[in-house]
Amino acid sequence: MNWDQVEGKWKQMKGGIKEKWGKLTDDDLDVIAGKRDKLIGKLQEHYGIARKEAEKQCDEWCRTAVAEDEMEHRKASGF
Repeated sequence: MNWDQVEGKWKQMKGGIKEKWGKLTDDDLDVIAGKRDKLIGKLQEHYGIARKEAEKQCDEWCRTAVAEDEMEHRKASGF
């Protein structure tokens, strides 16, 4: 999954984002709308972290979301 896929599945992923970064509000998530740069900006704003750190956290979360999505897909298809 890449950020285009994240954007496409944003509504399903909002819960996981909220779990990971609890300081983000529902309004923040609506503004972010799956856009990586907007998520990075909101993380910097709410958590007071540098851009590089926010990028790192976003990319790590994306990789984890990919693995979880693939596992769910395999379970659903019986593999």
